[in-house]
Amino acid sequence: MKWLVLAVAAVLPAVLTRGQLTVYILLGLAAMAVVGLSLLMGYAGQVSLGQASFTAIGAYTAGLLAVHDVPPLLGLVAAPVAAASAAVVVGVPILRLRGHQLAFATLALQLILLSVLGDADWAGGAIGLQGLPYLSAGGVELTGDRDYAYLVLAGVVVTTVIASLLVRSRVGRGLRALATAEVAAEASGVPVGAYRLLVFAVSAAFAGLAGGIYAFYVGYLAPGSFPVLLSIEYVVMAVVGGLGSIAGALLGATLITVVVQVLSTLATRPGMPSYAPSVLSYAVYALLLIAVVLFLPNGIVPALRRKLRRGPERTADRVAA
Repeated sequence: MKWLVLAVAAVLPAVLTRGQLTVYILLGLAAMAVVGLSLLMGYAGQVSLGQASFTAIGAYTAGLLAVHDVPPLLGLVAAPVAAASAAVVVGVPILRLRGHQLAFATLALQLILLSVLGDADWAGGAIGLQGLPYLSAGGVELTGDRDYAYLVLAGVVVTTVIASLLVRSRVGRGLRALATAEVAAEASGVPVGAYRLLVFAVSAAFAGLAGGIYAFYVGYLAPGSFPVLLSIEYVVMAVVGGLGSIAGALLGATLITVVVQVLSTLATRPGMPSYAPSVLSYAVYALLLIAVVLFLPNGIVPALRRKLRRGPERTADRVAA
């Protein structure tokens, strides 16, 4: 199944229109950040409302290096490294917090970061960074939407593979143990603090990579490109798809990005009020989140998996009867 999905994703950029390619790219960028967030929330049991702050760190790292004549490819490589490093620095003190306290702390970090970026002359202030070059390497420059679509697809594959390897490793088993019973996990020898910091850094690196690609794709950056609402969107995507499920993160990002884009297109038609796109987006987030919490509390993908498992079990029961 996953190979079929990958094949379809690889063929799509060749047949999509320019507008559809933009949606495809935004979807892929969101998917990278949400895969990391799903790791953090689903496996480490940590709630973050500041995932977009690491996207911003990655984007500004790539953008600042590019405007100072550093090769764009090095800027793209530095983006996830800078985001992960920032996560380690801030993670040491704030990961001692739990539940809503940690959520508020990550939210505060994003607000502080946006305030700093808005006042910092070296980051362009409120105007931001303008005229970023296209991503290039070895004389090859990525100038078209289709080029960035394939770059984003490669980013999603890389983050998905890394996340899969992590959750299947000894670290992943330790993360699942501490998410369900932290005291018992610690008593069993799981280095709770180190594992929690590791997954926080990996989650930030995924968001930073998405930010780096975003910087070269749009060509400009401003603090307003990374609002708190973007972090909320990532949380809704992860919850709707299913926390602790990489496939759920991808499905949640796909579902919400596509639905919001369709509604935004409808809301910008002539005769519609100017506030219609944002209102419809908020409504979609709220309704999807309420529906999933009420009817599919573990998310769409875990619910589908349970249903598929029950099918063969019921068939076996009927045969036995």
